[in-house]
Amino acid sequence: MNIHEYQAKELFKKYKIPVPDGGIAFNPDEAKKIALKTDGFPVVIKSQIHAGGRGGGGGVKIAKSLDEIESLAGKIIGMTLITRQTGPEGKLVKKVLVEKSLKIEKELYLSIISDRSTANIVIIASKAGGVDIEEIAANQPEKIIKIKIDPFLGIQPFHCRQAAFGLELSAPLTRQFTSTLINLYKLFIDYDCTLVEINPLAITADENIVALDAKINFDDNALFRHKDILEYRDLDEEDPLEVEASKFNLNYIKLNGNVGNMVNGAGLAMATMDLIKLYGAEPANFLDIGGGANAEMVENGFRIILSDKNVKAILINIFGGILRCDLLAKGVVQAASKARIKIPVVVRMEGTNVEEGRRILSESGLFFTIAKDLKEAAQKVTQFAR
Repeated sequence: MNIHEYQAKELFKKYKIPVPDGGIAFNPDEAKKIALKTDGFPVVIKSQIHAGGRGGGGGVKIAKSLDEIESLAGKIIGMTLITRQTGPEGKLVKKVLVEKSLKIEKELYLSIISDRSTANIVIIASKAGGVDIEEIAANQPEKIIKIKIDPFLGIQPFHCRQAAFGLELSAPLTRQFTSTLINLYKLFIDYDCTLVEINPLAITADENIVALDAKINFDDNALFRHKDILEYRDLDEEDPLEVEASKFNLNYIKLNGNVGNMVNGAGLAMATMDLIKLYGAEPANFLDIGGGANAEMVENGFRIILSDKNVKAILINIFGGILRCDLLAKGVVQAASKARIKIPVVVRMEGTNVEEGRRILSESGLFFTIAKDLKEAAQKVTQFAR
């Protein structure tokens, strides 16, 4: 789960991580009132959407007067902001964060992530803050500092010293940085985060460290422990089909292709999408209905796939273990009958009760193409999609 910058900064304040003074505004009048509460001009007006690169898309502006705040906030609120992360369709801006503009001497990068490959928590820091960290990592990897933390031991003073030394901080700044890093790690652990990121972490002209930006991602599987975080969820920032799928505990992610997929198992789903691309089509979604899915979940998954107008054909790839093939077939027939399906559906299934499942599909009177293996299924669905 992702949240807005202003929400992340609310959590930063709770953990005594310094952020600029400011507040959230839904219209120009509110933006002016917030600006008056800060310590003078200029102020920064920042669009609030779930995407990076907002400044390059015109979603971050500096205002030096109340008139400028009203004008700029009025332009940003209601605009469709297009960045490298939104795609060409962009995202509608409904609110802005208004903050005191600070005099910056230097911009750093700081984040904490989970590294599944090593089962460690990793601090990532860089003196090259304020820019795309992926670009720095690709072109100037020597500027990236990585420090592994054993989650059973937690963050230690030497971790902080190592990061501060790599960032070439002075003794006074090291003390501030250490406090910030320890608190950031505590937030990361307390809320089951997968990422906390500050880019940039600024060193101001008066020798203070301040988080100018804030990004936090949470582990969806741990949200049951954090009811307060669930209140931060902004459904307007999520794809409507993904929101609908979450109501039925379906693992669905919308993509931009033309072949809909229904698969049980994340690994099998990834392999299925790879084969679709290999044979020249593009997957329209990732949908893992899980090993314990029932007919109702299959029906809802089918309905959600069909709601995507870009889908020209559907591939159902099931290995029947916990989810029996006959149960899947019943769900597919039920959903296809209700939806009055008009596009080709290719089904590849193996496993428990596979012959019964194939019989149900073939006798349904609906347009199903049954493939003998995954290669054939991918080839046929690609031909149909074209």
